[in-house]
Order: sequence, then structure tokens, then C-alpha cells
Amino acid sequence: MSIESTIVQMAEAARASSFEIAKLSSAKKNQALYNIAEILDKEASFIKNENNKDLILAKEKNLPGAMIDRLTISDVTIKSMADGLREVASLEDPVGAIRGKKIRPNGLEVSRMRIPLGVIGIIYESRPNVTVDAAGLCLKAGNAVVLRGGSEALNSNRALTDLTGKALLKAGLPEAVVQLVPVRERAAINILLNQHELIDLIIPRGGEGLIRFVAQNSKIPVLKHYKGVCHVYVDEGADLETAKNICFNSKVQRPGVCNAMETMLVHKSVAKEFLPAVEKLFSDAGVEIRGCGETCRILANAKKAQEEDWPAEYLDLILAVKVVPDMSGAMEHIKKYGSNHTETIVTSDYKRGRRFVREVDSSVVLVNASTRFNDGFQLGLGAEIGISTSKLHAFGPMGLEELTTTKFIVLGDGQIRE
Repeated sequence: MSIESTIVQMAEAARASSFEIAKLSSAKKNQALYNIAEILDKEASFIKNENNKDLILAKEKNLPGAMIDRLTISDVTIKSMADGLREVASLEDPVGAIRGKKIRPNGLEVSRMRIPLGVIGIIYESRPNVTVDAAGLCLKAGNAVVLRGGSEALNSNRALTDLTGKALLKAGLPEAVVQLVPVRERAAINILLNQHELIDLIIPRGGEGLIRFVAQNSKIPVLKHYKGVCHVYVDEGADLETAKNICFNSKVQRPGVCNAMETMLVHKSVAKEFLPAVEKLFSDAGVEIRGCGETCRILANAKKAQEEDWPAEYLDLILAVKVVPDMSGAMEHIKKYGSNHTETIVTSDYKRGRRFVREVDSSVVLVNASTRFNDGFQLGLGAEIGISTSKLHAFGPMGLEELTTTKFIVLGDGQIRE
């Protein structure tokens, strides 16, 4: 069977199963989620063995360290996936919720009901945990999903999808609710993006090149999970010990992810005290600093930043640093070079914190907290299907509610329009 025939059949099966899953009770969906979590725990050794096949190939191909980090499945990863599924099961089901009821002057009762989107296609790279997160969220929100993971993770993704299929069958659900495109060929992406009559939404997750390719070639609406050029701004009068901890965690805790800090902005009044103190932490962790002129004057070991450093998503132990005259200067820098992903201010001034939150146009804006908290699990969504950096129809981490839409429900007792 050709790749095109395979994908068309998958999309048709997903469309058919989407009508069935849209009608399921919360209890039935939750049982399926618990089944998936249970089988992941039970088959941890099998999952890691399959993942190891991908890791061996990745190292043979000399893939970047950040990509190998995202590709790796550990016991902690498996526990996190299973815990995420159980948390999703514990969350309120948005499907069928009625909101905004109004009574019109003619007696009509008008409200909105939350409904599934239908069939969602997800195209992603490296991270096998996306397979499980996407399956769990789409299932709970009443959607079918077609997954196209990166070729570097095919063995891992196939193992996770096969186990998910067994758990779905055990719960009495069709396997077609969660499907994985089973080929490595890049042509599969183009074919998937042409299934506009069968798939309702495409969500790409990966590097900038993948996002642009999908957005330019899809006949299906695209919700973009764009790159994360995340900033931390250390304000005048900030508690510098708090600032050190936040900046270090934002950059070093896991540098190869989209919510890691890529640029640190420091108010000129605290730069001479703060930068040498935080440089010691970064240096010990192997972080390379690329700084503006003032940063390089304060830190002798910093490299001179080039223009291309400011909009860079390094996904590595590299950090751009700029000294700014004030908070307005920090916000102007974010406006010019940011990607609408995640920004943090470290401040002791309530009014400036509130202004930063109000005026910075990113999907998540934090005060006195690490950028690493822009994450569906950390923000109480159970898991996330991506972090949308476009505003239609969601902005920020996408959980259950973001995987639904609404339809109008109108109840009457014989009214006719005159």
C-alpha cells in the first residue's frame, strides 16, 4: 500500500471514530485514560528498550545533544506520562458544558455548548512523550488524533501508540481514536496536510523550520507552537538572590526545551552587582554568555553578542545577556526580538510587576517565577498538546478546553421570526 493510501485510510478511520468518541461519557473516557497509564507503568522496560533503538540511531547520526535529550525516555519520563494521564482523567470534562445562557426578549433561551473539534493532526519532533500527552488530551476532549512523530523517534512512538491501542480496546474504544503515521518518509507530512476534508486542525510542534513548512503547505487550519525566545528581566530593586535562582533555573534546569530562558535582561542599576554573582553559577554549569557591550565590560569572559543572538532560540547552554536602561527598554527588546512565548520579571515593585503583566504580549507572563512554569502540567492542565504562540483560537499551553469549540444551543417554545 502506498504512503498516500495509508494516510487517507488512517484519516478516514479517524473521522469515523471521532463521531463515536464525541458521544462517550466522561466515565468511559476516564477509564481509557487509566488503562493507558496502567499499561505504560507495566510495560516500562519494553518502552525503554524501543526508545534505546532510537537513541542508538540518533547518536550514530550525530544528532544535537538537545535533540537526544528530548528523545530520551527514562523511568521519570514514563512516570510523568502516566501521572499526566491520571491527572487529565481527574479534570472536569469540558464536552457538553453549557455556558453563557441568556433569555432573549422573545423568550428564546440562547447558550453555548462545548463540543470536540473532531480530528486533530499533530506533527512533532523528538519528544515521544508528546505521543501520550496528545493521545490523553484529545481523548478526554472527545477528539480523534493522527500523530506524525519525527523519524528519529519512530520506534518509541510506535511502542507508545501500540500500547495505547491495547488500552483503548480494553475500554471498548476503537484503536483509530489514536493513530501514528507508521513511516519515516517526509512525504507523509505533505500528504497529511492535504486531508482537509477529514482532519479539522493541524498542530505542529518542533523547530522553526518545521513550523514554517507546515504553515506554508497545509490546506488545514494550523495552530502554531512557534519557537521559544524566552526572557527574564531583572528589575531595579529586585531581590538579587531570588533573581539568581530564577535565572539559573530558567536557563539550566533543562536548556533544550522551548520554555527555557534564552535572553536575560538586567536593569543598569543592578548590573554591576548582579552579573558577576550570577556569572559564577552559569560558568559552573557550562553556560556560555553572549553579552551586549555593557555586559562585556562587566564580565571579562563574556563573548560579544551579534545581532542574530537576540532572536535566537539556542536550546543549549548559551545565554544572551543585555543591560537595559529601564523596564520600558526591557519591554521594547522583548517586543522586537521575542516570540510571544514566555517572559518573566523579577521585581520587588508591585506596580511595575502589574505593568509588565499588562503590557508584555506573550502567551505566559510571570512575576518572580521561572520561565519553566509555562507548561500544561505545571499550570494545572494535566498535560498540554502544545504552547500556542498564535492567538487563534488559543494562546499559551493548550489543555482540554483549548481542544474544544462551542456551538450555539437555542431553545424555544414555538417562536417564529417576524
